[in-house]
Amino acid sequence: MGKTMITIAFFNNKGGVGKTSLVYHLSWMFAGRGKRLISVDLDPQANLTSMFLDEDRLEELWPDGRHPLTIDGVIEPIRRGKGDLAEPHVETILPNLGLLAGDLSLSTFEDKLSAAWPLCHNREEAAFRTMTAFYRAIRQAGDKADAEIALIDVGPNLGAINRAALIASDYVVVPLGSDLFSLQGLRNLGPRLHDWRKTWQELRTKNPDPELLLPSGNMRPVGYVSMQHATRADRPVQAYRRWMDKIPAEYRRSVLAEPADGDVSVERDQHCLAMLKHYRSLMPMAMEAHKPIFLLKPADGAIGAHVYAVRDCYTDFDNLSRKIQQAVGIES
Repeated sequence: MGKTMITIAFFNNKGGVGKTSLVYHLSWMFAGRGKRLISVDLDPQANLTSMFLDEDRLEELWPDGRHPLTIDGVIEPIRRGKGDLAEPHVETILPNLGLLAGDLSLSTFEDKLSAAWPLCHNREEAAFRTMTAFYRAIRQAGDKADAEIALIDVGPNLGAINRAALIASDYVVVPLGSDLFSLQGLRNLGPRLHDWRKTWQELRTKNPDPELLLPSGNMRPVGYVSMQHATRADRPVQAYRRWMDKIPAEYRRSVLAEPADGDVSVERDQHCLAMLKHYRSLMPMAMEAHKPIFLLKPADGAIGAHVYAVRDCYTDFDNLSRKIQQAVGIES
């Protein structure tokens, strides 16, 4: 393997919080700032892949039969019990931005991953190869693209696929909506992250193959991003305020396992990486243009008030990318 690549997962078991859009926009922003990275789609819904690629290319990646150019093609030999990983294909989005494409067929890997977890306790080599498949695939793809960062999109659940994806991650960013469901999501994912981290540290000592590349399983929390809140005069409307006020304490209790002393607002919370606007009217425009909101031009339909929203979006994601970069120790 080549130089160390930092892997960052974006995870919340509550769906609909703008997680995939966050990964997509950060991928473009990091690339625009000169970083070499890959985006990794480990959500069986493959929404990140469909944001990056047009339908013609998707049809080529997902033909009838086998899909050698997606993540499912990489892990297929393991899933079928026919060998180890196939060589990953990295789709070129920009010269310094690659995509390890997702696949709806990835959901069929769930049962094998579920079975492998307890078998690692028995020191079974095949189980360890299964549990580390995502990690090793991401590392191989990163080497192929000479990437320094991998941004990983996962689905909104606490299943075996996400467990393997999180184990493959050095860091975790938690996207949140300002609602009761996101708070409940924090209460669910925090203890699960602690459990996965602790158990994997124990399992790593049982690996029977010293040549097998194992992830550390640190999955260190970087912070949270408050997504999709409505605003009035640059402040969240009252309906969201009551839930936003609960986020800092819940994040500390559930994710960091720390005392939640004091009354800290989201705006002043050191663990809040950003409070992002929704940009509702611009998202369909960006999807049609296959580019992030902050790169929309008048030719794409971004005229009038949209011009200011595009600028605001650029500022938001520029600031967020720099905060994440600093938090995970990536050089400027």
